[in-house]
Amino acid sequence: MDKYQTLKKYIKDSNQIVVFTGAGISVPSGIPDFRSANGLYNQKTNSNYSPEEIISHSFYKAHPEEFFKFYKSKMIYKSAKPNKAHKYFADLETQDKNVIVITQNIDGLHQKAGSSQVYELHGSVLRNYCEKCGKSYDLEYVLNSSIVPKCSCGGIVKPDVVLYEESLDEITIQMALSAMITSDLLIVVGTSLTVYPAASFVRYFKGKHVVVINKDQTAYDYMCDLIFNEDIIEVIEKIKWRNWSYLI
Repeated sequence: MDKYQTLKKYIKDSNQIVVFTGAGISVPSGIPDFRSANGLYNQKTNSNYSPEEIISHSFYKAHPEEFFKFYKSKMIYKSAKPNKAHKYFADLETQDKNVIVITQNIDGLHQKAGSSQVYELHGSVLRNYCEKCGKSYDLEYVLNSSIVPKCSCGGIVKPDVVLYEESLDEITIQMALSAMITSDLLIVVGTSLTVYPAASFVRYFKGKHVVVINKDQTAYDYMCDLIFNEDIIEVIEKIKWRNWSYLI
């Protein structure tokens, strides 16, 4: 039995699966990751500030116009659609699998693919709110507004995304950790597991098997039963291509 068949057997034998995803799962959908040659952190800006500086809370408060120029041009991919990987994990729910997605991504593609349980550690570009009165706004409002989107009350409409220097949502953390503790199988996809505190969630997993699908090594490879240093789409195609019936 090769490692692709082994992964399929892990999935078959698991009642609850937690899928922990990072930027790499959305690269095939046309959304850049962070640290590669074409990643977000290597994008050119129209200022003297680096992308990492711009997406910090302190920069957002001090230079809202510069922040929103970068945010709208480099962090929103309105036309992006779920790829085969997003769809594969969503489709597992139709096979009576309890699949919980914990994602560091802010693109909303897991939900668009059909996943019903998604915990967004870093928020979503699809949600926006007025910092003054709390009124909610959709993505279209932010995109179609002036450089700095304003609420009808005059407050700035902030994207519901976690910037550097901001804390993760406590309820989301608790739900994510609960999923880690109670799941049988953990599949890590498209993340180097270097962004904290999100990366540390892997340590809470108490189940049977840990699988990593990521092009590069991670700091948690020593914990894994299976490692695929491959493109996520290639892995999905290989495990779907191999006959499933003999495992049932």
